[in-house]
Amino acid sequence: MDWSVTAEEEMPGTRFLLYPQSPFLEPGMKPEMVEISAPQGSIGPGPSGPRMYAMNPIGKTTPYGAMIPGPDGPQMYLPAWDGYILPPPEPDEFGNFIHIDPSDPAFEAAHLFGSAHFTMDVWEGYFGRPIPWHFEQDFDRLELSLLPSLDNAHIGWGFLETGGTTEHGEEYRPYSLNFDVVAHEIGHAIIYSVIGLPSDGDATGEYYGFHESAADMVALLASLHFGSVVEDLLRNTRGNLYTYNRLSRFAELSQNAQIRIAANDRVLSEFSHGWSSEHALSEPLTGAMFDILVDIYHERLVAHDVIDPEMEDLSDELEGTPEYNEIMQDLFDEHYAENPEGFRIALVEARDLLGSYLADAWEMLDADMLSYFGVERALLVVDQEITGGAFRRIIEGNFRMREIGLTRPGPRLSKPDGTSHASSVRTLKPE
Repeated sequence: MDWSVTAEEEMPGTRFLLYPQSPFLEPGMKPEMVEISAPQGSIGPGPSGPRMYAMNPIGKTTPYGAMIPGPDGPQMYLPAWDGYILPPPEPDEFGNFIHIDPSDPAFEAAHLFGSAHFTMDVWEGYFGRPIPWHFEQDFDRLELSLLPSLDNAHIGWGFLETGGTTEHGEEYRPYSLNFDVVAHEIGHAIIYSVIGLPSDGDATGEYYGFHESAADMVALLASLHFGSVVEDLLRNTRGNLYTYNRLSRFAELSQNAQIRIAANDRVLSEFSHGWSSEHALSEPLTGAMFDILVDIYHERLVAHDVIDPEMEDLSDELEGTPEYNEIMQDLFDEHYAENPEGFRIALVEARDLLGSYLADAWEMLDADMLSYFGVERALLVVDQEITGGAFRRIIEGNFRMREIGLTRPGPRLSKPDGTSHASSVRTLKPE
């Protein structure tokens, strides 16, 4: 292996202030400084870089992806926006964007850009290669656009557009400041690039369910790259991540939407007679992935002598039982107090191992033949190639627990609504 480093690689990346979780969940929450891969000085006003650019358009009322009149009939409304924009945030003298105060209207565009770029950096690291945009035949860069009138966030052909919600009284809460939301949408773009769309324009429920699950995992693992998220997660649970899983305390403890979604009890047989929402259909697969993450984390705790094998065996034996937390929490409290750094190292290692496994497995999947069981088989191939099958029991056990490989989901029971990717701008391509 060549360990030489070029001068460019030694240059510091561009720094942004990002909220690891929605700032509206906790009064006084402070953003965390992160460094994206783009070298200082390479990101211009907007922010704007080689892969993406952000803007806050003035007078834009129609969301991208909508059908609008054209000279030859209806056509899809796509970037680039050619109207007026609000003054874009400027980099400081070093090329960073950490000088912009969260109260400044320009902060929203900077946060949206930083969140999208940071997520791509994390996952290009796991893939070990650049991930091209799935729309690169028409657009070189992704337009990150703010549209307050849009009660949604969606990614599509050349754009990622975020609005906001006023469902919490009169307060407007922009999705651009919610890292989970932005990372989830970038997750969809990654899957469209790596796996693509079904060739006949139609897809099984498992394709759409997989899309939602994969986007959730992209956001979950990216959020675990914030030091504060890892610290809060371990401090609140004392290292017992199953405190989050299958217990009512989970919603109280977690302010991270993707972790909340991942910790669930759903099994695939619940959908054997049919399904209506791909978000719900995704949960057995996402739950299996979360359980795999926790089991690998336990393996790493044993490997670092943070817990003993007997404690891990007891955790496996009690998993899913009402007695789990009553018995295990005291043990976790004791061991976490002795070595909190060991818990942090084990979680980071489990995070990165699962991220690299998922990236390698997703490369093997085909949009026309995608199934949850196929995801399991791909993970097992990756595990065999990397470790000789060290995690085979963990992977197979958690997929069987979710009844994946034992049953298949039935047909869609209702027509897709506005929340479905099957009828959204995410899957629309211009003719």
